[in-house]
Amino acid sequence: MSLFERQAPELRVQRWIGEDGGISVAPLKLSDLGTGPKILFAFQHWCRGCHAHGFPTLQRLHGALSSKGVGFAVIQTVFEGAHENTFDKLRVNQLKYELPVPYGHDEPPTGATLPTFMEDYRTRGTPWFTVIDADGLIVFSDFNLDADLLVKELEQA
Repeated sequence: MSLFERQAPELRVQRWIGEDGGISVAPLKLSDLGTGPKILFAFQHWCRGCHAHGFPTLQRLHGALSSKGVGFAVIQTVFEGAHENTFDKLRVNQLKYELPVPYGHDEPPTGATLPTFMEDYRTRGTPWFTVIDADGLIVFSDFNLDADLLVKELEQA
């Protein structure tokens, strides 16, 4: 499904809300998302493409795959617009799109330019989809994801 495969780095995002909107005290680990494939969605609250394309695609994927052992997480990568892309916007989007999955808030660490997810996963903006297979390999990482194709592939796997 992609031109490359590499081991998915452990998440370094420090601030999370849980599936129910409660603030999580422990950073989320990939293993917290289960043993099957994982879909990570990076967004910014002020990103029009995230709302027009990204979240609807994620809703389609979650609706089709969450009951089939696919784990999901959403990460707000704050590489610009920190005044608008705030921690409190996580719950706003979680409720708006009715996605009961963990949401992380990833600002660049002190002295860094990019958030940890962008740095570790080599993303280039938002909306961004990363698909990790059950063996922990990144098998897709890009802006545009064909939800129907991915659902078909994961259902056949």
